[in-house]
Amino acid sequence: MGADCIFCRIAEGSVKSQKVAEDDEALAFKDLNPAAPTHILVIPKKHIPSLSASGPEDKALLGHLQAFARDLARDLKLESFRIVANNGRGAGQSVDHLHYHLLSGRRMTWPPG
Repeated sequence: MGADCIFCRIAEGSVKSQKVAEDDEALAFKDLNPAAPTHILVIPKKHIPSLSASGPEDKALLGHLQAFARDLARDLKLESFRIVANNGRGAGQSVDHLHYHLLSGRRMTWPPG
């Protein structure tokens, strides 16, 4: 885990969050600056700086994160939702720890951003 990474500290429990769901590999918590009525961050507990920084050894974990987000959406009875992963500063990634935004509760426009 990255000692300076806020998401690693949230995953280890040394920084508080509004936890929504958790398993051995993933954690979901409410975003502090929501962009939708439902805005949950889904992170791997393993420190991976970005989607591009993931390696072949992370394939199963990446699939797990998507299934974890899907199951969370089902549990929350979200009729429609969007899952977003920003990769790099130019795409809006502000924390160097892979994370997915689970967004719902408002009309999503296209194209995004």
